[in-house]
Amino acid sequence: MASFTRYELPPLPYSYNALEPYIIEEIMKLHHQKHHNAYVKGANAALEKIEKHLKGEAQIDVKAVMRDFSFNYAGHIMHTIFWPNMAPPGKGGGTPGGRIADLIDQQFGGFEKFKQLFSAAAKSVEGVGWGVLAFDPLTSELRILQVEKHNVLMTAGLVPLLVIDVWEHAYYLQYKNDRGSYVDNWWNVVNWGDVEKRLEQALNGSKQLFIPPQ
Repeated sequence: MASFTRYELPPLPYSYNALEPYIIEEIMKLHHQKHHNAYVKGANAALEKIEKHLKGEAQIDVKAVMRDFSFNYAGHIMHTIFWPNMAPPGKGGGTPGGRIADLIDQQFGGFEKFKQLFSAAAKSVEGVGWGVLAFDPLTSELRILQVEKHNVLMTAGLVPLLVIDVWEHAYYLQYKNDRGSYVDNWWNVVNWGDVEKRLEQALNGSKQLFIPPQ
């Protein structure tokens, strides 16, 4: 019998106003409750259509349904990483430590150079999408990626460690069309503890997305 697991909207690991003043409560509520939730519902709706098709209960436009699934599934995955990648001011921000700091120093020549390159990548994503720091298990190196839209999540096999949403819904209510200021302020809430945990799991061969909070 054709059956697929359904997705659920994960709760935020902090309150909606916890990232202020850098990301306001109104943005967080709309972003989580409306946009992320829409991806969850969209992915589940596509799975339901595929199930009915496999059971012979309905005919579907395979190309359209697969596109809907890839778009919504990728949006759900990216947001599932994005929320715990951030922490309230005082807990988030600053500079990383541990193995992630060592790799950043080794590959990018220091944190400030990495920060400048990652920021430039995020600010210059064409249209809408994401800035991503990922781990490449083939070379055990870090990669900075631009992910336009998110149907194609990223280069196959890479493990996302740190992501920033640069779709307009992530910042427009507060920063209008000034994506650059949003990216610059976002560094104040980066949760390096979460990034370190993701790196440790990637080094151990795991791609687990749901990591228990510190």
